[in-house]
Amino acid sequence: MKNETSTIHVRPARPDDAPALSAFLNEIIAIGGTTAHQTPFTPERFVEHYLSGPGFVSCFVAEDETREPCAFQALDRWDGIPKDWADIGTFSRPGNKVPGAGTALFKATCDHARSIGLTALNATIRADNVGGLSYYGKMGFVDYRVDKAVPLADGRPVDRIWKRYLL
Repeated sequence: MKNETSTIHVRPARPDDAPALSAFLNEIIAIGGTTAHQTPFTPERFVEHYLSGPGFVSCFVAEDETREPCAFQALDRWDGIPKDWADIGTFSRPGNKVPGAGTALFKATCDHARSIGLTALNATIRADNVGGLSYYGKMGFVDYRVDKAVPLADGRPVDRIWKRYLL
């Protein structure tokens, strides 16, 4: 039986990945319902947000068998979580997902997080993001907080579910 992650290559993201990664992130934003991001990213803003910002911890890219980026996972730190935690975000190319990419990314992310002394990961997920809730649950995250009725840009209220993964 073939290992589902055998054709997936995971590596640190680079600035030259920004056009491809921001393109599929923007597609996710346009589809709606699966990310807290509501404003499209330029490649420059992507680099600033995911690869070089003040809270930057890591960003890994999964490539499919043709070496095209198919998903990415980023960690960052911010004042809303404990100092030895990082916030995680995971994004997969819409319409052409690669089975096993999320699992491969999570392994690389956790290995890196442990190597720099982090003790936990936080994922804050929109309650209407069924796929995201399922993914983080499958990875072993557990709920620890809910922010009720957080308004989106259009004013629609959506709960935010906070999940943690102890490293």
